Amino acid sequence: MNCTDFLSQLTDYFDGQISPELLAEVRTHLGECDHCKVVLNTTRQTIEVYRGNEIYEVSDELRERLHSAIMSKCSAARKQA
Repeated sequence: MNCTDFLSQLTDYFDGQISPELLAEVRTHLGECDHCKVVLNTTRQTIEVYRGNEIYEVSDELRERLHSAIMSKCSAARKQA
């Protein structure tokens, strides 16, 4: 599993809709990738902050910019490792 695979499974991970085999892969990746751990923890904290509050919709453009920024950081970290 790489960072892209992890990000593609993040929603299913939080929804509990991930197979045991894939969950094991996610956990292994998280044990090796500090950047994805930060993404996971930040996402978890964000969910907690906004749980029970009004949903804030973001534009597709902003969503894509955030995703690109995260992937750039992950790619740079992999090159340094």
